[in-house]
Amino acid sequence: MGMLDWTEKSSAVLGQGGVIGPDERLPWPQTALMGVQHVIAMFGATVLAPLLMGFDPNIAILMSGIGTLIFFVVTGGKVPSYLGSSFAFIGVVIAATGYAGKGPNANIGVALGGIIACGAVYAAIGALVQVVGTRWIERVMPPVVTGAVVAVIGLNLAGIPIKNMAASNFDSWMQVVTFVSVALVAVMTRGMLQRLLILIGLIISSLIYALLTNGLGLGKPIDLSGISTADWFGLPGFAAPVFTANAMLLIVPVVVILVAENLGHIKAVTAMTGKNLDVYMGRAFIGDGIATMVSGSAGGTGVTTYAENIGVMAATKIYSTAVFVFAALIAVVLGFSPKFGALIQAIPLPVMGGVSIVVFGLIAVAGARIWVVNKVDFSDNKNLLVAAITLVLGTGDFTLKFGQFALGGIGTATFGAILLYALLDRRK
Repeated sequence: MGMLDWTEKSSAVLGQGGVIGPDERLPWPQTALMGVQHVIAMFGATVLAPLLMGFDPNIAILMSGIGTLIFFVVTGGKVPSYLGSSFAFIGVVIAATGYAGKGPNANIGVALGGIIACGAVYAAIGALVQVVGTRWIERVMPPVVTGAVVAVIGLNLAGIPIKNMAASNFDSWMQVVTFVSVALVAVMTRGMLQRLLILIGLIISSLIYALLTNGLGLGKPIDLSGISTADWFGLPGFAAPVFTANAMLLIVPVVVILVAENLGHIKAVTAMTGKNLDVYMGRAFIGDGIATMVSGSAGGTGVTTYAENIGVMAATKIYSTAVFVFAALIAVVLGFSPKFGALIQAIPLPVMGGVSIVVFGLIAVAGARIWVVNKVDFSDNKNLLVAAITLVLGTGDFTLKFGQFALGGIGTATFGAILLYALLDRRK
């Protein structure tokens, strides 16, 4: 079976409770539509991360598409994943560049050098995994650990929509309208509408938002002026890397979080599809590492496999890698379109927040599903305590500092789970 020949399945399979596997696909028009939905799912975070670091969001979009295509080629089209801007880099990039938080980052070059170095180390770890295999990963990360880590990725992000995406009481109510819209689409509709639940929910709630604000003057109205003035096509603002030892030492340790995220995601998809993707783990690390190096060399953020898109796969039961080729190609085109960037900026923040609540929640539940599917025994105190401590470390964003380097919630939860399990595991 080659990289580009998927087995076509009709959507009836999904109606019977089946899934569309990584090596299968729906008919092309439906596959393209699913690609659009994945672009929307990754968009908020892929644009938000560069904005928080003073990078150009259009480059981040372009590089997420190119990175996803690199990942697809390196994994032989076997691992369904979208690569978007990694939040793991934000803290260390701000520390390395002294970024003040508004406008373009004047010191972006040193950050890019660190991001490229991090990608290189990541690819090297992938090469090691290719040689020695993933048995050691299995030992170190049994289902109780992977379930907790996947759940934490969703829970750790929970504060973003709730604290940063609703400025007023009206905005909070709009988030409610949004997630209720998505939920109703998910439960009340059938077929393609149901599988585009995020996209349809987003459109419905944006229309309601426009009616209440632009129509009735209740909140901040939708401003479409930026769309009409933006060019259809234009080059994003590329930037060149600068390599300094200090910035590289600060940024390279992020690799441990990237490995943990990627590993957790592959575990999640394996659990959901019933197809063992562990054999592609080394390739996935190499692909993600190369994609991060390519992104950093053009002025983009470090990239990671995206939990948002795993949330969409969990909701739709479509794991076809063909969908991600479409999503990546769309992102590449959009990266060269300032008009599209302006359209996305026009989506009301509370609506994006409501969608984020759904997607992050789906990731958290995907972690719990790993426990259920693998029948993790919580009457065993070892499992109980590993899961309990991990969830609170990650959700509360427990941070440990090692000199200049800070390990945030997802990192402490991941390593905490692995080390606690090793400490408490007394099996002979």
